Amino acid sequence: MNNMISSGSQIWVPEVLSDEQVTFFVENGYLAVSNLVSNDGIEELRADTVKLARGGYPCETLEPVDSTLSDQDVLASILCIHQPHFISELIEKYVKHPQISGALSQITAAHIPFWDGSVKCMQSMLFVKPPNFQGQAWHQDEIYIPTRDRSLIGAWIAMDDADVENGCLWVIPGSHRQGYLYPQRSHQDQDEFDFANESYGFDETEEIPVEVTTGTVVFFNGYLLHRSRKNRSQTYRRVLVNHYCNSWSLLPWSVAEGESVANADRRSVVPVSGTDPYAWKGYEPTPNNVWLRQCKALTEIEAS
Repeated sequence: MNNMISSGSQIWVPEVLSDEQVTFFVENGYLAVSNLVSNDGIEELRADTVKLARGGYPCETLEPVDSTLSDQDVLASILCIHQPHFISELIEKYVKHPQISGALSQITAAHIPFWDGSVKCMQSMLFVKPPNFQGQAWHQDEIYIPTRDRSLIGAWIAMDDADVENGCLWVIPGSHRQGYLYPQRSHQDQDEFDFANESYGFDETEEIPVEVTTGTVVFFNGYLLHRSRKNRSQTYRRVLVNHYCNSWSLLPWSVAEGESVANADRRSVVPVSGTDPYAWKGYEPTPNNVWLRQCKALTEIEAS
């Protein structure tokens, strides 16, 4: 009698990173890979950002806007669109981008012996970050999206050059190593950062900026301390950042009725490499909706 449980079909992806790059990620908790997304890819992501912002997809939270408004006017009111891959096939295409998925298959859980390279995605976030919009204070992504094996990883696709002036990422290399989640509190710098709480209790003097060119993808572990500052330039700092983890990890993002903390597992996920060992559970229906993140700059615009 065969008691094997189906783990779904195998997704093959290319290996794109060197051994040195994998080691750098494991030791430092982040890695920037230039030219991983082509110029054509960036242009279609930019165009889809406008389509999303103009309400070009059926969606309750992004209704069609006045056709007389320019694209610039529409984008100027948006900090971040959460879960755009729920409604945009193009964003989902970049969630599953072969080169990005290939890199993820090498580093997502490279700290775990015998890991087979299987990876799944649970979140996408499209940041527009217009001029004068705030950044986000120090935080660790595992505060928001817990995994069972410290394998949460962000893939930060630069749709514009990102530098200190327009609000690039800042990281503290190696701050992921102990797997410690720092406490959080409200911050007092409302001009620099949005409303999200800040992590504290560590030495900030070791932070470094991660300045990158368009088409670069920055990968970072969910325990890595990172932040971004206010956009002080006159241009956008557009980014698509998707979050993934080891497919073998449960995803206790929330605890549903009938679950416990021990077996909670959200199944609104997209496998991108290897196998999905929990495919036998099926997948949660994808909501036909997205969520918008506001910030202090937007409230000032609305009040003016």
